[in-house]
Amino acid sequence: MSSIAPERPKPVRQPPQRSRTPTSALFWRLLGFNALVFIAGAGVLVLSPATVSMPVSLAEVGVLAVGSAVMLTVNAFLLRATLRPLDGLTALMERVDLLRPGQRLSVPGDRDVAHLVTTFNDMLDRLETERGESSAHALAAQEGERQRIARELHDEIGQSLTAVLLGLKRTIDRAPTELTAELHTVQEMVRSSLDEVRMVARRLRPGVLDDLGLPSALHSLATDFGQASGIPITPRLDPQLPPLTEAQELVLYRIAQEGLTNIARHSDATGVDLDIRGEPNHLVLTITDDGQGLGDAPEGAGIRGMRERAILIGADLTLDTATNGGTVLRLIVPIPTKGRAQ
Repeated sequence: MSSIAPERPKPVRQPPQRSRTPTSALFWRLLGFNALVFIAGAGVLVLSPATVSMPVSLAEVGVLAVGSAVMLTVNAFLLRATLRPLDGLTALMERVDLLRPGQRLSVPGDRDVAHLVTTFNDMLDRLETERGESSAHALAAQEGERQRIARELHDEIGQSLTAVLLGLKRTIDRAPTELTAELHTVQEMVRSSLDEVRMVARRLRPGVLDDLGLPSALHSLATDFGQASGIPITPRLDPQLPPLTEAQELVLYRIAQEGLTNIARHSDATGVDLDIRGEPNHLVLTITDDGQGLGDAPEGAGIRGMRERAILIGADLTLDTATNGGTVLRLIVPIPTKGRAQ
C-alpha cells in the first residue's frame, strides 16, 4: 500500500521591507512641494527689488497679495495633481460589488500613489477569489442537498403514492357501486399529488439534463413553466450547441429556472421568449418577457444568486429593459476549449 508523504511546510514569504510607508512617503512629498514653493517665494523676495517698509504702503500690500496668490495657486496645483488618483480610488470603493467582478482602478505614474492603488486592486483580486471559492462550495452543497431530496421524493414518497394508487385500484374493483365515485375522486387526488411530487423532484434535480442534455432540459423546463404559470413561452433552442462542461450546463439551467421563476412572481408578463444559441467564441442564453420591466426595485436574492452562479463559470450576466418595455436577461458564457467533462 502506497502512502502519501506529508507535505513539507512552505517557508513563509516575508513581504519586502519598505523604508517608507505610502502615508509617510505622501507626507514627505507634500512637505517637499510646500517647501519648494515657499523657498521659491522667499528667493523672489530676496532677489527682487521689492521691499516691505513700516508702515506698509499700499503698493507693497499689492505685491504681497500677488505673491501669496501665486504661491497658493502653485501649491494647490501640485497638491491636486498628487491627490487626484485618490478620488478615483474613493469612487471605486463606493461602487465596487463582488458580484460584478473585474472593476479595477488604473495605476497612476506616481510611485507612492501607485502602490496604494495596486494594493487596493490586489485586495479586490483576493476578495473576488475567496468569494468565488466560498460560493462554489455553498452551491455544490446546495446541489448535493437538492439531489438527495429529489432522490428521496422519487424513491420514497413517489413509490409510496404509487402503492396507494395500486391499492385504490384494487379497492375500486371490489367496492360497492355507491362508493365507486368517491374512491375515484380519492384516486385522482393521489394521482395529482404523485404528479406534483415528480414535478418538484424534477425541479430539484433535472434528470433530463443528465440524460438528454441542455436543450432537452430547457425545453422540458419551458413546458413545465408554461403549464404551471399559464404564461405562454416560446423556446428557440439551438440543437447544435458547443460542448459544455457539466458545471456550465447546470449553471445555465439554474439561471434559466430562476429567471422564469422571477417572471412568474414579479413581472405580470403575458409572454416569454427563451433563446439559446452558440456564437463563435461564446454561448448566449436570453430570456425576454413583456412584463412591467425592472423599475427602480433593488436586486433581490434571486438575481444575486444568479450572479453568483454566473461568476462560477466566468460568465457575464446582464439585466436590461427590453424594447417592448419588459425585461431581458442575457447570460454570455465563454466556450470552453475542452469538451464536456465526463
